Amino acid sequence: MTGSQPNIVIVMADFMSALALPMYGDDTIRAPHMKRLGDEGVVFENAYCNAPLCGPSRASFLTGLLPSKLGVYDNGSELPASIPTFAHYLRLAGYRTILSGKMHFVGPDQLHGFEERLTTDVVPSDFGWGPPPGGARWADEEFPDYPNLDEVIDAGPCVRSLGIDFDDEVTFTSVNRIYQLAREEDDRPFLMTVSFIQPHPPFASPAEYWDRYDDGDIPMPAVAPIPVEAHDELSRHLHEYGGMGQAGVTDAHVRRARHAYYAMLSHIDDRIGQILAALEASRLGTDTIVVVTADHGNMLGERGLWGLRTFFEWAERVPLVFHCPAAFSARRVRTPVSLVDVLPTLVDLGGGKEATDIASPVDGRSLAHALRGNGTLAPRDVLAEYCGEGVPAPWFMIRRGRHKFVHCETTASLLFDLAGDPEERVDLAQDAAHTPVREDLMREVLKQWDVTGLPGIVEESVRRRTTIFEANRRGRPPVWDYEVTNDPFHAYQRSYREAWQKTEERALLR
Repeated sequence: MTGSQPNIVIVMADFMSALALPMYGDDTIRAPHMKRLGDEGVVFENAYCNAPLCGPSRASFLTGLLPSKLGVYDNGSELPASIPTFAHYLRLAGYRTILSGKMHFVGPDQLHGFEERLTTDVVPSDFGWGPPPGGARWADEEFPDYPNLDEVIDAGPCVRSLGIDFDDEVTFTSVNRIYQLAREEDDRPFLMTVSFIQPHPPFASPAEYWDRYDDGDIPMPAVAPIPVEAHDELSRHLHEYGGMGQAGVTDAHVRRARHAYYAMLSHIDDRIGQILAALEASRLGTDTIVVVTADHGNMLGERGLWGLRTFFEWAERVPLVFHCPAAFSARRVRTPVSLVDVLPTLVDLGGGKEATDIASPVDGRSLAHALRGNGTLAPRDVLAEYCGEGVPAPWFMIRRGRHKFVHCETTASLLFDLAGDPEERVDLAQDAAHTPVREDLMREVLKQWDVTGLPGIVEESVRRRTTIFEANRRGRPPVWDYEVTNDPFHAYQRSYREAWQKTEERALLR
């Protein structure tokens, strides 16, 4: 810690639902490092992503803004380089800002305020992952019949996977950089974001982690598969789009996919343990704030649904834990929050500008006073949206108090009482007793979003990006992917003896 400015390490995972983690009550998962962070830290019990899709969710996490305000509608959308992220603000406050792993940046800006990037992103930087115009499924050789449930049918132990390889690199570069930071003479505080791709499907895990669980240990979905005709209209669209009626998916397949998911979470937990161990060994652990979160969750077969693109709790709820016993007493905060709150919170914690002085208004608010125990966190609406593929039109969510309201202009709205019905079994949208609640929340949806104009804006964006992507496939395409370059001057022994000798002397002093 430099003065009042703490070091900050953010650990983000992909597809990691809060409801499968120990600090949120899951007794099956074996994740001792996350459990300790939850036991000793501040746990936000009802944290939500602002879009149940990787790219838009991460854009909100970085900027404090809803995705539609950024033009980030799907996984092929560009985050504008002109929008400040929390990395920009913390650099202004004097921080070194470092990124290792996935952040789903699309476009030529692959840093967005990070001074250093330790890995190339695992996903492409071009516009190829956007949906095709007109809302059709991907039909070319790059995405044959995607999505489908093959990943569920094929779930099981593995030797390696792309995700394992990538997360190995993320872990190694992050741990190594922590040790380097402890030895270097630069006294600036640092913000390091460590972002893993697992437990993103495919559902595959090394035997070491698979064997930590028996099939009999794995809980089946609390809400059994619902017949297609009994689903709400939006879920029927997702059921069809995602191939969730695929023949041959048995209870055994579901259990093995969930088994693999728990194993992958244990693998992530071990990686988090390596990050924590490096901080402790470097004598940085005491004064470093460690944040654990995710971009979104995974339905894992609840209601017969898999993956994301829905506002049900398994897909929408994400972990949000802040750990620094030297600064925050352990506590649990029940007030609903979301990922747009991360930017103003980090700005407050980093000693930079107050949230009211941020360059332009954001949708989030600082949670710093709740972390410090300075009173309760006042209730506030949580907003989320989905403008990507698989649904007939954009849809919107508001969590207000005990109620969750979901609206799409072309289908029937949904309303749930999460206090009395946490598994969202009973839709109250057409219940006369809840008409005032539904109408009030509908007015708020119309206030927050241009629900009639947004579909055309999204479609125009898709057409523009598709045109650019198809043009760039002719001839030599531009290269936007971040290229990692090594600096051997400080990493190895070279003729400039003073540099590496000083580094070794600092190592010995510790």
